[in-house]
Amino acid sequence: MRARRTIIMQRVGKRMRKFFLGLLLLLAAVAIGLAIWEPLTAEAPAAPAYKVGDVRIARDKFGVPHIFGKTDADVAYGVAFAHAEDDFSTLQEVLAMTRGRAGAMLGPDGAKIDYVAALLGVRDTTARDWPRLPADVRALFTAYAAGLNHYAEKHPGEVRMRGLFPVTGEDVVAGFVLRSPFFFGLDSVLGKLAAGEPLGREGGPAIDVTGKVVPRADTPLGSDPGESGSNGIAVAPSRMADGTTRLVSNSHQPWTGGVAWYELVVHSQQGWDFAGANFPGSPYPFLGHNKYLGWTNTVNRPDLIDVYKLTLDESGKNYRFDGRWLPLEKKRIWLKVKFGPFVLPVPRTVYRSVHGPVIENDQGAFAIRYAGQDQANMVTQYYRLNKAKSFAEWRAAMAAQGVPATNFIYADAKGNIGLFYNAMFPDRPRGFDWRTILPGDTSADLWTKTLPFDRVPALVNPASGYVINANNTPWVAAGPGDELDPAAFSPLLGIEDDMTNRAARLIQLFEASGKIDEARLRQIKYDTAYAKTGYAKAWIDKLLALDTKGDPALAEAQKLLREWDWNLDGKGHGDALALMVLRPAGSAHYQRRADPDPREVLSEVAAHLRQYFGSLDPKLGTVLRLRHGEGAHRVDLPLDGGNDTVRASTLWDAEPDGRLKVRHGDSFIMFVTWDKAGRVHSQSIQPFGAATTRPDSPHYNDQAPLFVRHQLKPVLFDPAALRASGARFYRP
Repeated sequence: MRARRTIIMQRVGKRMRKFFLGLLLLLAAVAIGLAIWEPLTAEAPAAPAYKVGDVRIARDKFGVPHIFGKTDADVAYGVAFAHAEDDFSTLQEVLAMTRGRAGAMLGPDGAKIDYVAALLGVRDTTARDWPRLPADVRALFTAYAAGLNHYAEKHPGEVRMRGLFPVTGEDVVAGFVLRSPFFFGLDSVLGKLAAGEPLGREGGPAIDVTGKVVPRADTPLGSDPGESGSNGIAVAPSRMADGTTRLVSNSHQPWTGGVAWYELVVHSQQGWDFAGANFPGSPYPFLGHNKYLGWTNTVNRPDLIDVYKLTLDESGKNYRFDGRWLPLEKKRIWLKVKFGPFVLPVPRTVYRSVHGPVIENDQGAFAIRYAGQDQANMVTQYYRLNKAKSFAEWRAAMAAQGVPATNFIYADAKGNIGLFYNAMFPDRPRGFDWRTILPGDTSADLWTKTLPFDRVPALVNPASGYVINANNTPWVAAGPGDELDPAAFSPLLGIEDDMTNRAARLIQLFEASGKIDEARLRQIKYDTAYAKTGYAKAWIDKLLALDTKGDPALAEAQKLLREWDWNLDGKGHGDALALMVLRPAGSAHYQRRADPDPREVLSEVAAHLRQYFGSLDPKLGTVLRLRHGEGAHRVDLPLDGGNDTVRASTLWDAEPDGRLKVRHGDSFIMFVTWDKAGRVHSQSIQPFGAATTRPDSPHYNDQAPLFVRHQLKPVLFDPAALRASGARFYRP
């Protein structure tokens, strides 16, 4: 018994020692955690000095904010406050990115953004460029930040992170610097370099880090192809039956999140009047119209990113350049990353060479140089475009070249129309293969300038009377006989020669229409058909050529496809099947990947339709849905179109009931008209409503029924019409 008690006491002693040791370790961890706890260590800047003037906000029938101010800066203050009323949660996520705190708010995915911001030196750029910005631009951004701070002060219960406010104008500018290069694919290049994967370069084949061409992996059904898209149309008076000028803005963006469109109208006594839409974190619209002119944007894909292979010495601390060894710049950063209830510091190192940011992987060290690198001029350009009153002023603002990429489709009250393939093209020297990994040990291939705006491909007032772009090559924009000549432009610009189904259909429809009226223009915009050309035709042919003997399900699917009318309008047979089998092919085409396996795609789609709908031929609207919200706030409506139709339902997620919930595609749509007298009128629509993250708001989903029916609502651009409508006016 005594021996047994001794053993028991020894065991208890060991347990107590383990307990106290664990307690000491826990206390030490708590002490360290408190010392580095992100909300306590994060430094909030001083609140920007801004004295608000006369600001009023009006909400129209659909909750769209109309902001009035004595000065442009007053208006920007109101823009911030109104947007925060509708979507403060997303605004805070954007602000956290600009402050290097996305990881603390969003976890590991947010930390990736913080790493990229540090790698690109975003805050170094804004610290240098902020004092250089024109005074009126700084005033605009300072006022916008003050509006956000005012909302946060009035609604402390909605603030998601301690120390996030106050924010400054410089913080807001940092968001522009960070996000601009993502629109031409920098995020993809950085991600693949970090993982040591083959690079998918714009305008060329995939290459590995040695420069060898490699095949690309197929895109599996249901994966996110990550493609961007939009349609833009401008029609001159000579082509319109009523002699008007028309602009159709049809951007394709995610329906929620940091790059979802937010509609607004602004009026300043300093002459800033504009109707359009912006992204969270912007004091002004990015597209839309004023009294005199308007524009819309579509993503273009020139080769604006160059990658250089560095030669390191044995220490890995120096790289060879023009016969000398230069030190690789090195900076230690601490990413603050949320894991469950804790925010922990994660150390990382960022590198830089004379070329730009550097990423190291198993194959070596690679430097990146990209258009618009280390500059914040885009914030000035967008503001100047908003204020332009003539084609000449607008082109002068474009010539400032702050926006590194995206097409601009333009129209104005004078009847001018145009397509501008906007890009800050690197001034690349000849003698190098710019589609491959470049040698990083010589200055001979290190470009330091970009080409002037007059070198940008532009098609102005073509004889056809229209211009279009649907993320296709700029060489096809106005119909046969009215196109730009590719031979007139250097191949060093890296301009894509891809065609999309949307572009092919738009050209077909305009060429077959003659003079058009408003009703016909709407039919063209909401077209849901596929042209029997290009990748779509080749892909359907592959599916129909499969040997399906012994597989009745696939044979039935083939029969449906063979009889399909090539239109995803939801009225014919086989629409749901065609929708789902065409998506992976469209994604592969857009990303310049090899086609997926046709049998696998057809089998997977057929199995999905049979499992969830008991048929290969359910109605398209039964399968493809606009869904948003929960419970009493939920909408669940049928949709049409596909991932490369002019009426775009681009990306979707399969829900537990097998339905496809669209999350990306036709988003903010605007039809603008200048009549013969030069007066402007416009209509618009959004998929959900003005307050997409406020379920209790009457404007959470109020536009959805109109959106699915191809209907529009009036844009009350004239303040008199706004007042007559019974709009609600108030001060922030």
